[in-house]
Amino acid sequence: MAFVKMQLMYISLVVLGVFCLYISMYSLTPFKGEPFVFKKERGNFLQLPDINCRQDPPFLVLLVTSSHEQIFARTVIRNTWGKEQNVSGKQIKTFFLLGATANRDLSRLVAQESQRHRDVIQKDFTDAYFNLTLKTMMGIEWVHRFCPQAAFVMKTDSDMFVNIFYLTELLLKKNRTTRFFTGFLKLNDSPIRDRHNKWFVSKSEYPWDKYPPFCSGTGYVFSGDVAGQVYNVSESVPFIKLEDVFVGLCLAKLQIRLEELHSEQTFFPNGLRFSTCRFKKIVACHFVKPHNMLNYWQALENSLGEECPAE
Repeated sequence: MAFVKMQLMYISLVVLGVFCLYISMYSLTPFKGEPFVFKKERGNFLQLPDINCRQDPPFLVLLVTSSHEQIFARTVIRNTWGKEQNVSGKQIKTFFLLGATANRDLSRLVAQESQRHRDVIQKDFTDAYFNLTLKTMMGIEWVHRFCPQAAFVMKTDSDMFVNIFYLTELLLKKNRTTRFFTGFLKLNDSPIRDRHNKWFVSKSEYPWDKYPPFCSGTGYVFSGDVAGQVYNVSESVPFIKLEDVFVGLCLAKLQIRLEELHSEQTFFPNGLRFSTCRFKKIVACHFVKPHNMLNYWQALENSLGEECPAE
């Protein structure tokens, strides 16, 4: 219960301190109406990673949402799918997205971690669950401002297993370089109006009965040009605390259609039982704990080059 109270406190602080409410005459495809629109302040970067995208543009940038307490999870990712890789001749870079905390000890530890690994992107908004939209938009802003040369970007979470080998293979086969967005497609979702639900959204926050098509926030991939387009249009889109829905609203206004990455399911937001052969043909799996991440990754790396029996 204390955690729920803390979440509510953070929401109040965010609404009070970060957003200014103004009324805008505004149309948003495919929805009609004149909603309240929240103007979002940009905020200041506290930590930036060490990379020169202009000189050495990455093929794929992985943006991992994290929190200050998840030090071990970040360490595990750095030693598994998030370590700097060269896959099929393509460079892959991983960065962690963080907000700010009032806990001085944690803040100091993250600053030291950033200095050591140079892979943290951080801004001065309160790091809380319902600030995931701010965190995600920070990552998108960073790509737009500092790394627009990236061919592809993946936004994912710290409890996800990502098969960068299969993802790279599928992106090369797809051969799409502009206005591309993929993941676990959610094409017919509705707002949850139950106040006791974690993902409750009020009518004042979102008055429509259906969300636009969006991809599960556990992991989605887009071409580098989409970052700048979403960043630029985001100011004219009604703010909503569900980051994947917010990005979907931006895509709807941009008229960017979601696409499947493969004819078979490759993104698993609800988790998946591990087997080496199964995980060789997935892109992302949710609910993977750090100690399992290490085991799964070692099994996957050891199996590279081996054939699996036909199903």
